[in-house]
Amino acid sequence: MTSTPSIWIIGDLQGCSKPLHALLDHPDIANDTDPTFWFAGDLINRGPDSLGALRTVIELGDKAVSVLGNHDLHLLGVAAGARKPGKSDTLQAILDAPDAQELIDWIRHCPLAHYEHGHLMVHAGVLPKWDVAKTLSLAAEVESTLRGLDWKENLRDMYGNEPSHWKDELHGAKRMRVIINALTRMRMCNARGHMEFSHKGAPINNGELMPWFDIPNRMTSGDTIVFGHWSTLGLMMRPDVVCLDTGCVWGRQLTAMRLHDRKLVQIQCSDC
Repeated sequence: MTSTPSIWIIGDLQGCSKPLHALLDHPDIANDTDPTFWFAGDLINRGPDSLGALRTVIELGDKAVSVLGNHDLHLLGVAAGARKPGKSDTLQAILDAPDAQELIDWIRHCPLAHYEHGHLMVHAGVLPKWDVAKTLSLAAEVESTLRGLDWKENLRDMYGNEPSHWKDELHGAKRMRVIINALTRMRMCNARGHMEFSHKGAPINNGELMPWFDIPNRMTSGDTIVFGHWSTLGLMMRPDVVCLDTGCVWGRQLTAMRLHDRKLVQIQCSDC
């Protein structure tokens, strides 16, 4: 008996529906007792079947929760006319689907942060000045904006790297941009805890730049944060942070971790 339900946390799908089906059919998951699923964001884009991956997660109903990733927000930006499609996007099938509006509405009602059983799930990271309560509160501000009637207009101000750090007095578009960038894009910070977006490779820690989770005196250091987004970091399992982006879309693996015992299931994605 465990005090925690059987929850499987799954890393970035990025439109790889075939590995997702193989993962859900894996005996360790399929034979588990009434499992539920957390998805660490980036359900879509870059992979060959974004529409299929999205539908599979939606069909799980209340058995699944997914936080928003930067690629999920990119789809909303394209749908809102605030962003142009990229050359490597695989979003058109979603936009052309007969129920496209329902699919987009489902995505924009996803949370930016999810907390249960002592674990905080976000797509990318948490700024060092935020504790769990602050993170959830700030995420809720953006969630309310995305779910509102003016969501398309508000998304026009989502893009940009500045401001690079948090101040409580931030308001409007700048406030929303910092929250979104931290929760869906951040990897590295400088020694002052300011976000730095130019480094996208494997993590370094040279005193000037360091991973967000290694910033000294981070307010969430006593909690466990689960995230994706960083395929060049790959699988990392520490007491305080877990990264589950193992590069499925790049031909590596799709990873699921069971919450209560950290059991892993991995599916090879070479045919994604």
